[in-house]
Amino acid sequence: MNAHSLPYSTTRAPTLFGRIVKNRWLYFMLFPGLLYFLLFKYWPMYGVLIAFKDYQPFLGFLDSPFVGLKHFERFFNDPNFVVLFRNTLVLAFLNILFFFPLPIIIALMLNELRHHVFKRTIQTLVYIPHFMSWVVVVGIAYIFLTTEGGIVNDLLAYFGREKINFLASNEWFRTIVTAEVIWKETGWGTIIFLAALSGVDPQLYEAARMDGANRVRQLWHITLPAIRSTIIILLILRLGNFLDTGFEQIFLMLNAMNREVGEVFDTYVYSVGISQGQYSFSTAVGLFKSFIGLILVVVANHLAKRFGEEGIY
Repeated sequence: MNAHSLPYSTTRAPTLFGRIVKNRWLYFMLFPGLLYFLLFKYWPMYGVLIAFKDYQPFLGFLDSPFVGLKHFERFFNDPNFVVLFRNTLVLAFLNILFFFPLPIIIALMLNELRHHVFKRTIQTLVYIPHFMSWVVVVGIAYIFLTTEGGIVNDLLAYFGREKINFLASNEWFRTIVTAEVIWKETGWGTIIFLAALSGVDPQLYEAARMDGANRVRQLWHITLPAIRSTIIILLILRLGNFLDTGFEQIFLMLNAMNREVGEVFDTYVYSVGISQGQYSFSTAVGLFKSFIGLILVVVANHLAKRFGEEGIY
């Protein structure tokens, strides 16, 4: 049979519309998430315009007078800029240094448990704080640390030590804030790492045991390399929110005594933008913070690819 006698095929590659119709239920499930990002992530970017304008609500975004970089210059020349930047950086570094590794460590410890009922119980206990609001978490901290009937100060007094005003102390503010974040979010952060660990081939561990590798060497040579890409991707994403120290938690913990070390970009934007009505100036502050996060993501992603990892794009 020669080439001319082959039957002519009328099948063609499906069009874009045809593929959408064929996979319509997948696109239907994608639609709510896509709509969420369009409405609450991308559409609000339109409001960034007011950072370059002297925004007046009655004139609107487009008709308000254009002032260029005036608000950015005012912010960089403001004496509060150094204090805000320092406080935000310190809290961000504390979160990266102490909070980010803990979900990995907890996930590795849970992965070593062989008693399933005990493992599930521990997982549930460490997940629960995530579902508490920051109002509840800060309220618990107040109950424990207040000088009037707080458990910690009552114990200090019982052992003959002087009571410490933790809640109005510059020295203890950052420690308390970091501890609250660790207690509330560490358990929830283990979910992704446990999912990554579940994909490790058990035969690798069997082969390692046959070669005489103990649990520590199995962890170092098999488990950690298996989740390394997940750790790097989450670290890159975390750097994107590096300066997001959390408005609600910080705002609830702030008072006149600790404001010097507790005032950060998020609370400053609220006090200037919402309380004082300086919308353009507060938008410029928020845009600066987001721009720093963008730079950190791009640099971290480039470094990840430089060292042979996939990165996020």
